[in-house]
Order: sequence, then C-alpha cells, then structure tokens
Amino acid sequence: MSDSVIQRREWTVSGMDCAACTAKVTKAVERLPGVSDVKVALISERLSLTLTDGGTEAQEIEAVVRRLGYGIAPKGQTVPGARKFVLPIEAPHDDRPVGEPAAAMTGGPAKDSAAPADRSLRWYQTGKGRLVILTGTLLVLAWAFELLTSSETGRWAFVLACVIGVAPIAKRAFEALRMGQPFTIESLMTIAAIGALFIGAAEEAALVVFLFAVGEVLEGVAAGKARDGIRALANLVPKTAIVEIDGQTREVPANSLAIGQVILVRPGDRVAADGEIVEGLGGIDESPVTGESVPVTKGPGEAVFAGSVNTEAALRIRVTREASDNTIARIIRLVEEAEDARAPTERFIDRFSRWYMPAIVAVAALVIIVPPLAFGAAWETWIYRGLALLLIGCPCALVISVPAAIASSLSAGAKRGLLMKGGAVIEAAASVTQVAFDKTGTLTHGRPVVTDLIPTSGIGEAELLQVAGAVESGSSHPLARAILARVDKAGIAPLPSQNARALVGKGVEATVAGVQAWVSSPAHAAEHGGIASDQTSVAARLESEGKTVVAVFRQDQPLGLIAMRDEPRADAAEAVRQLQALNVGSIMLTGDNPRTAEAIAGDLGMSFRAGMMPEDKLEAIRELGASGQVMMIGDGINDAPALKQAGIGVAMGSGTDVALETADAAILRDRVTDVPALIRLARATMGNIRQNVTIALGLKAVFLVTSVLGITGLWIAILADTGATVLVTLNALRLMRFRPDQEG
Repeated sequence: MSDSVIQRREWTVSGMDCAACTAKVTKAVERLPGVSDVKVALISERLSLTLTDGGTEAQEIEAVVRRLGYGIAPKGQTVPGARKFVLPIEAPHDDRPVGEPAAAMTGGPAKDSAAPADRSLRWYQTGKGRLVILTGTLLVLAWAFELLTSSETGRWAFVLACVIGVAPIAKRAFEALRMGQPFTIESLMTIAAIGALFIGAAEEAALVVFLFAVGEVLEGVAAGKARDGIRALANLVPKTAIVEIDGQTREVPANSLAIGQVILVRPGDRVAADGEIVEGLGGIDESPVTGESVPVTKGPGEAVFAGSVNTEAALRIRVTREASDNTIARIIRLVEEAEDARAPTERFIDRFSRWYMPAIVAVAALVIIVPPLAFGAAWETWIYRGLALLLIGCPCALVISVPAAIASSLSAGAKRGLLMKGGAVIEAAASVTQVAFDKTGTLTHGRPVVTDLIPTSGIGEAELLQVAGAVESGSSHPLARAILARVDKAGIAPLPSQNARALVGKGVEATVAGVQAWVSSPAHAAEHGGIASDQTSVAARLESEGKTVVAVFRQDQPLGLIAMRDEPRADAAEAVRQLQALNVGSIMLTGDNPRTAEAIAGDLGMSFRAGMMPEDKLEAIRELGASGQVMMIGDGINDAPALKQAGIGVAMGSGTDVALETADAAILRDRVTDVPALIRLARATMGNIRQNVTIALGLKAVFLVTSVLGITGLWIAILADTGATVLVTLNALRLMRFRPDQEG
C-alpha cells in the first residue's frame, strides 16, 4: 500500500476574466501527475485541488498557471495585480489591514510571487491595459504612415502593428496548445490575424488585434464589478478593536481577538467580532450583515454580529467566535464555496461548449475549402469569411452567462440576509411549488409565555410551578424557558430534581424530590392517569384558543395544566399572501396539538398538519415532494431530517449557525417575508440566465450567418464576440440592484 500523503491545496489566481479562463486553468492543471479534484472559481479567483505527495510539486503547478498568462500565489498571499479579498483572519496575529498581503512569519517581506498589489489599479496600469495602449498606438501610427507616405508603406506598418500586437496573444495560445488545448480564443485569434495578413488584409488584422485587446480589458472590468459585492463584505469588519485586559483598554488587531475577551464598542463603531453583550443597552444596526434597515435594541445576554454598527450607547461585548468563524467570514466562505455547487443549467452549457468550438472550427474550414474547390470561388474571399467565423467561435459569452448571474445573485442575497449555497440551490428555489413551515421559532417568535395556570383540586399554583420548574430545569426548549420564566417571576424555588430526560414528541420526565414527575402533552398524560377528568375539556378549550397546553403530574397524581401562547410573527400572514401571489402553496408542520395548530394556521390562511413527530415531518416532506419542488423552513436543528429531505432546506434566524454548515440556504433576519423574497430572487436569477443565453446564442447565430454571407468582416466578428461577453456580464450585474423584498 502506498504511503503517499494526500492534501488539499489552494491558490489565488489573478487575471481570469471569463469562464473560458477557468476552463483553461482547470484543463492544464488536471493533466499534471498526482493532481485531482481540480476546482477553479472565477468570481473568488480561487484554484483548489487535491495533491498527492510525491507527484507534482506546488511550484510546478504555479509555473503552469503563469505560462498560461495568469498570476498565482498561495492562499493568504496577494498576487501581483490581483483583485482579491482576504478573510479578516488569514493570519491570526497579523495587524495588517484586511486584504493586504501576509508577510513571511519571520517578519520579512513576502515572496515575489505574493508581492503587494494595489487593488485600485486603473485599467491602463494592468498588463492587458498596456496591450490596448500599445496596439492602439501602433494602429494610429500605421494610419499616419499610410496618410503621409504610400499605401505600400502603410501596409507594412499595419503588418508590423499586427505582429507586435498579436505576439503576446500567440504566446498564450502556444502554451495552451502545449497543454493539450488547441481550441482557445487566443489560438483562434492568432490564426485569424495571421491568416488575414496572408490574404492582404493587414489593416483589418491590426484592427482586430486592437479590438481583441479592448475586449479583454472590458471583460476584466466587468468581472471586477461582479467581485465588488463580495469584497465589500470583507471590509465590513473593522481592522482594530478596543479590548479590555486587566482593567485597561487598548487597541488591538480585530483578527487577533480570542473567544472570551471583552471588547468595548463605542457609539458609531462597528462591532469587531461575533459576541454577546455583557453590559449596556442600545440600538444595533445590523443592515450591513442582514439587510435589516431598522436598528434593533439589544442588551445584556443578547448576541451581536461582527460588522453591525452600534448606534447609541457604549457596549461591552464578550467575544464568542474567533475571527475565522464570525458571521461575515462564514458568509464570505459560503459565497466562495457556492461557485462549486453549480446549477444543472451551468453544467449543461459547459458540456455544450466543449463541442461547440471544435464544431465552429470545422464549419470555418468547410467555408474556406468548399466554395473554391466545388464552385471555383475566389480563395481570398472565402478564407476571409472562414477567418471571421473563427472569431465567432469562442463560447465565452455563453459559458459566463450562468456563473455571472449566479455570482451577482449570491452577492445581492448576502447583502439582504438571504444566503444560498450555489447555483444548484438557486435553480431549485426558482421552481418551488410548496413551502413547508415549522411552527415554533419560524412562523411564531419561539418565545412562548405562560398565559394560564389551572391546578388540580387541592393543589396550589405554587406546588404546580415547583414541580414543573424542577422537571424543566436545565432544558433550553422554548416551552421549558416559558415555564422557568414564570417560576422565576413568582419567586418560587424549584424542588431538587435529577435524571431528567426528554420523551421525544411527548414531554419531559425527571425524578423530583425522590418521586417521578412529568411535564407532557395532555394526550400522553391521559394515557398515564396524569390529567384530571374535569380538566380534559379545559385543555381542549385552551388549545382551541391557539395555546399550547402541558399537563404536570406525578405517578398517578395529576397536578394541573399550564397553558402557553407563542404569538405568530407580525409578517407571517403577509408572507403566506405573497407566496400565494407567486403560485406557491404553504403548509405548517408542527408537533403541537391539532387545535392549537388550527387556530394559528387559520389566522395565517394556510393549511397544517399537527401532532407530528420528526419522522412524521420527514414522511410529509416526501409526500409533498412527489407532486412538486418543496422548500422546508425550520430552525436547522430539530427539523434537520425534514430540512435534508426537502428539495431546499432553509434555516431561519436562530438556526443560522447550523444553516451555514448543513442547510441549503439561510435567512439571517427573523422575517417570514424573506421566504417569498428568496424565491423571487431565485426566479429573477433564472430569468436573467435565460436572457444571457439568448443574448449569447442570438448574437452568435446572427453573426455566423452574416459572416458566411460576407455582410460582416473580421473586426465586426471580434467586436460581436467581445460585445456579447460584456453585455452578458453587465446584464448579470443588474441582479446586484434587484430588490427581492419588493413585489412585482
């Protein structure tokens, strides 16, 4: 057996402006020995792969990528000229600003391959920008030579301009060819330019080279815009924090904060870490993280997000998450990784593009050969038209049509607290026909309060609360917290208890003062003689009022009933109405009793299924899924089986931690109306993708025909190809301004 060590490696790659670039890098790297599972992400500029020890060295991988014309450096270091963002935690004790490159651990400068780069570089300061200036200058000089001298001298000037301008493009084409990739836009461009020189179209050849260079710059600018939304997230976390150490405060790098440290956040400052307020009360503006426009008043014991803004009083906050695991870092990672979860449409287009370009090359060859040989047509004419066809052959616009839209959608959603794990989730969400809601904490606030105490005859309220509080002590269930809050309010000391355990779907039992006791559903209590006969109807009446009722009893001794009410969220009914407007059905799945479920579901205008155990919810999702795409909304923990079974599992608010790891999507705000907003965003994205595919294929089809007929020439062909890519990218960027919370 081999002793080879398998490890996952990751790099940042700069200069990738379209999906064809990612394909080139992928194909070149995956050919190397010992390399597998290669993934290249365009928007996050990331190359990751599995590398077997003893196979290809990391330096060789970097050399291959550089030969293709791209910059590369290990993750956490900045590539020269790269536009990249870095999580606020790449180096645990590094006080450099977010996004600046890491120096060597010894304190010396980073390697040349990871030298600092200025993200604010103008287009004309980049390599591709300088090529535009060079080719444009050469073109102008060639025209000047032609005007000031003879046409023959001018022709040689255009030849020189074309050769100088196409040289770097030809070099990239040659490197791709060496790596087994003959059909790249660079190779087609090189063939077309050289072919045009041979048939005497030197002026047009030089113009085509210039337009190609311009197109690459425009693609780079458009790709950079698509990345801006994600970069903005990284800049939400402040670079420094004021930490309290031994009673003194001092400013430290935010990425050096450790769990348990206490930081001071002054009014107007951004919170530097996920944490819990230990002192102070004030408004927290969470709009940078969740999109919630109205500040939320928070006090001791309540959680706050890194990146949110303290709008009022000074707060002392205990750090609960390291910088590498705070909300902003997790959102960025989610958006980065979402590029790997590609939509079925994207996978289909990738397969289509693999044979599209070779097919175009074959058609171009036939256009060049057949008319002269079969019909005696002029070779120059049909060579020219065939070369124009070659320039139409690159599927850049088609291939970028899906990832550009998905990246824009992910960024737009992240800014509004709507997180989706990639294109596959977006495509699935767009086709949802039914939404299943958990009740507690989803449709309701998840903070029930005790409304009624009904002791059995001969039992006082104090004794009822004493036993109930003892059984529920230590539990974090919302109903348990409601009972314990009422015990605390009444100033009653619970009896000593031990051996507490949950009865799934039924209640809780424990040994209280040496005697077994239960807090359970009335149905379970009735089976064990735990509810008085005259209280059965009382329980039914309370449940019909939308209250949750539990029975408290000892062995063969009913103690009484406790009724609680968990109010529906204010926007729950509006969310159901918006789903209906989207032709999406809604149903509530709850473990609560049928009467309570009916009361709440009736107020919200939705159907329901009650008295459900976790396995019942799972079966209900399977049943609903048989007739359409189902989205399940829950807290991400208790409803985990149903969330996994659903076509799309979405965790709300309090379930965010789990959602970022397990669910398909997450809603950071506790708003039920964000559910239809998520569906609207997904549908808008799929509509944008359809528009992009139509633009890409439509322009290709038009110019294929016009090129064959001789209506359009080489420079129009390259302009059409570049123009289609830029149009598709700009159309995708419109999603960044889409407001999913607005109907219509």
